[in-house]
Amino acid sequence: MFRPGSSLDALNAMSRGTAMEPLGIVFTELGDDFLRATMPVDARTRQPYGLLHGGASVLLAETIGSSAGMMSVRDGEGVVGIEINANHLRGVREGQVTGTARPLHVGRQTQVWEIRIEDERGRLVCISRLTLAVIPVEAKVLP
Repeated sequence: MFRPGSSLDALNAMSRGTAMEPLGIVFTELGDDFLRATMPVDARTRQPYGLLHGGASVLLAETIGSSAGMMSVRDGEGVVGIEINANHLRGVREGQVTGTARPLHVGRQTQVWEIRIEDERGRLVCISRLTLAVIPVEAKVLP
């Protein structure tokens, strides 16, 4: 479902100089119908009570979902987020979390992605749904 030539190397290179870099988000797996990334739970991503910050979880979710969406459109198209929701289900104090985006709907004008964020033991930490609008773009962003 992803554009030919899409790669983890290209995604991780695009993260340099963005919000993803200082938070330590790394794309780790690109499957036939999913994209996966990790994020550390440390001083960069914790809230004052020592738990993974909900905003950091949402940033991870939107990063993975939007990146998967970009790899799912035709040349000359891009995506922008128009709605995201997140349910924070479990606190995490350390280690890393892994987010996996899978499509619920990939249409000509909109896409909807489900992003599951799990802790190192595979327990669900956050479930998110991201809606993207497909828009025309002039520059090619991804290979």
